Amino acid sequence: MAWWLLPRHLTPLAKDVRDCAILTGAIAGHDPRDSTSVPMDVPDYLASLSGGLQGITVGICREYGMAQGLDPEVARSVEEAINRMESLGAKTVEVSLPHTEYAVAAYYVIAPAEASSNLARYDGVKYGFRDMQADNLLEMYTSTRSFGFGDEVKRRIIIGTYCLSSGYYDAYYRKASQVRSLITNDFKKAFEICDVIASPVAPTPAFRIGDKTNDPLKMYLSDMFTLSANLAGVPAISLPCGFSSEGLPIGLQLTGKHFKEETLFKVAANVENALGICGKKPSILTK
Repeated sequence: MAWWLLPRHLTPLAKDVRDCAILTGAIAGHDPRDSTSVPMDVPDYLASLSGGLQGITVGICREYGMAQGLDPEVARSVEEAINRMESLGAKTVEVSLPHTEYAVAAYYVIAPAEASSNLARYDGVKYGFRDMQADNLLEMYTSTRSFGFGDEVKRRIIIGTYCLSSGYYDAYYRKASQVRSLITNDFKKAFEICDVIASPVAPTPAFRIGDKTNDPLKMYLSDMFTLSANLAGVPAISLPCGFSSEGLPIGLQLTGKHFKEETLFKVAANVENALGICGKKPSILTK
């Protein structure tokens, strides 16, 4: 079982909320050599773990409850986690993220486009792996990128290159970027009335390794609840909130305001303690 924080780029993975807070505190903060980092003080994330949820308002997204393919066991586990938050002093309020339905489509245009652009440097000349068996420059380029990238990476490079190509940039990448702005604005409006938004991590319990590797579309649709946070650039944390009837873990996602990770840690720590799942293995692993 693992807990992890999902900021825009980095993803600490830890065994509990406390360890995730320690990791986040170590990597957070301004880096003068990184033009994308923000010069802000880093809060004491460990200190934020104490205390109850009085004064915290949890948003329940209207659109998430109507999501297609939402497993009833997932819905029940998330609802139970929300009830625990209320019992610890939190208030709940319904919020709307009306452009959620477009998140998967927008993300899988933007992310492959960025992958295509960023991974172009890995040509075997300056960065990364190089095929040393090639006889000429063109063969070196071709074999380096053929052997150096996995199937999913190649798939994203091809999709991204297509979306950025002449004649398709406006139709795909520009439109997806506009949708990203709408999704960001949705979160800003929602956070005017709540501190965190609770949702499932995925519409189904965890699936077995290899179950969906032959169907990339199914894999992508499993991200329907998590991709909005990536598009909006807001932090989110995921933690186990129950098990399915088959003993497979079910995840709860908490999404917070920009630069308010300490609120996420506070809420997550309370849920973790209340549910008492920390350290438990899925029964499918103990049979």
